[in-house]
Amino acid sequence: MAASTDRVDGTTTGSTTTQVTTKGRTIIDDAVVAKVAGIAARDVPGVYALGGNAARAFGAIRDAIGSSALGQGVRVEVGETQAAVDVTIVVEYPTPMTAVAAAVREAVAEAVTRLVGLEVTEVNVAINDVEIPGFGTETEDAPGRVR
Repeated sequence: MAASTDRVDGTTTGSTTTQVTTKGRTIIDDAVVAKVAGIAARDVPGVYALGGNAARAFGAIRDAIGSSALGQGVRVEVGETQAAVDVTIVVEYPTPMTAVAAAVREAVAEAVTRLVGLEVTEVNVAINDVEIPGFGTETEDAPGRVR
């Protein structure tokens, strides 16, 4: 867990979101918010993978050793009650890219709000590649595919 600083008002800044109630405190790490967003984005039809080329290459290595990074390709900025999310995706050809981006925005915002309890102010989607089935060396069952 990354370093954080407790503030006088009881909230935590840095890498966690803190909710203080009369019955106790709930602390949610920013990495958890990123995982929730990543899982929601992966579930959108037309999303082949998350992350840039380097992130996907490291993801393939992690998958080979039995580990995975569900927050790969996702960056979050979390405040006390709000979050902003940046997602980098690879879209499956011939899925309409703007439709996939809109669906990712909706899915991520809904998941973060419902599961984490934060208002999502924006979800920025960067499409950095398109996966063309049967083209090149990758196949639909490639070990680097993240779903």
